Amino acid sequence: MKKSLEARSLAFVPILLAVAVLSLSCGGGATLQPPPATGFTLVWSDEFNGADGSSPDSSKWTYDTGGNGWGNNELECYTNLVQNAQLKGGNLVITAIHQPAYACSGGTTRDYTSARLKTQGLFSQAYGRFEARIKIPAGQGMWPAFWMLGNNITSVGWPTCGEIDIMENIGKEPGTVHGSLHGPSSVSRTSDATAAFSLPAGQNFADDFHLYAVEWEPGTIRFYVDSNLYATFTHLHAIPVARRRNLGLRSSLLHSSQRRRRRRLARLARHHHHFPTANARRLRPRLHQALSV
Repeated sequence: MKKSLEARSLAFVPILLAVAVLSLSCGGGATLQPPPATGFTLVWSDEFNGADGSSPDSSKWTYDTGGNGWGNNELECYTNLVQNAQLKGGNLVITAIHQPAYACSGGTTRDYTSARLKTQGLFSQAYGRFEARIKIPAGQGMWPAFWMLGNNITSVGWPTCGEIDIMENIGKEPGTVHGSLHGPSSVSRTSDATAAFSLPAGQNFADDFHLYAVEWEPGTIRFYVDSNLYATFTHLHAIPVARRRNLGLRSSLLHSSQRRRRRRLARLARHHHHFPTANARRLRPRLHQALSV
């Protein structure tokens, strides 16, 4: 079984970090054209305009591979295979596939394969606007995400490196996405701040492309869905993510608590700049990052 997400790239105005964005319409296409952001200069983008069936640009993207659960009891094995991540019709298509007893690297065996892309070692950016136009998959067990990790993760580890989750969706909540910050804490394992954004009743995020973005400046991070500002976190939340930034998409994840056989194609349409963190291991397709202010 396969489920797929297709993501098309849309070029944003220079002020936005337009990365892999969908061109306003992709297989039904995106119908929303967000207003241009102001005050930004485009510093990195990927329009996914390579040949159909080819791998993402290796000068911009690399992969996390393996099937160790990634700290979340994930059921898939991440690969660098074209079957799991390829360009198609101007989109980056990330596909989770049900493959019983797949021999994963590291000696593990998994029943699903997927892809987790990142810009670690290739691009990092602190502060700016980071955005991507994405059409997520639908279904119980799905866990698509667009996120960033601090580029010092290899030296200090997580959660000390900090994490900015620009968009996460839990399959059982088709009409809701979450934006979050994670960092170290003196009283528990992590220090967290999170907010949710929901579509009107009866609408699901998997039905179309949507623009997911954060605007990050010293002391403040704002979260957007399309043109809607739905959360603002300040230094008072004490999440030290400003030092590392990585963009990543957690795409096509299958959570252990949701064991239905599902696969999806994830269209991660826009992947824009990504934070100056190049060490983000948790990026599942990590997008680009951002614009300098």
